[in-house]
Amino acid sequence: MKSASLQYANALADVVLEQGAAEPARKQLADFAAACAESVELRNFLASPAATHEEKHRVIESILARLGASRIIRNFLFVVVDHQRAHLLPEIVSSFEQVLMERQNVEEAEVTSAVELNNNQKSSLLQTLERLTGKKIRAKYTLEPGLIGGAVVRIGDMIYDGSLRKRLNVLRAQLVAE
Repeated sequence: MKSASLQYANALADVVLEQGAAEPARKQLADFAAACAESVELRNFLASPAATHEEKHRVIESILARLGASRIIRNFLFVVVDHQRAHLLPEIVSSFEQVLMERQNVEEAEVTSAVELNNNQKSSLLQTLERLTGKKIRAKYTLEPGLIGGAVVRIGDMIYDGSLRKRLNVLRAQLVAE
C-alpha cells in the first residue's frame, strides 16, 4: 500500500508546487489528518462503505471550513475518500511531506545541544549545515545536558558530533592508547 500513498502524495505535490501553495497545503493536510487521528468515529465514518460519497463530502467540507483549508485540499480529500483510501491518510500525509522536502531540496536536521541555542547560534549553525549539505535545512532542536557542551546534529544517516562529551571520549581513548 506504500506505493498507493506515494502516488497520492506525488499527485498532490504536483498541484501544490505548481500553484505555489506547498506550505499551506502541508499544514492543512496535517491538520485534517490530526483531526482524523483524534476521532475514531471520523475515521470509521470516512472508511465506511455504508456512508455515501455525498455524506462524506459534507463532513469533510465542514471540518475543512473550520480549519480554513483550501479547495485543493478539499478536492484532494474528496478523491481519497471516493477511491476508498481514507485508511491510508496517515501514510499519504507522511509521504506527502517527504515528497515536498525532496522536491524543494529540503533536509530535516535534529539538533541536540547541551544548552538552549540563541537565535544567532541557530542561524550560524543552519548556514553551516546548508553549506555542508547543499540543501535547505529545517531543524528541530532538543536539549540533552549530558552532552556537557556543544551539539550533535543528525541529518538523515549522517551525524555531526561536536559535543564536548565526544571530544572528552576521544581524548580518553588517546590517553589510554599511549
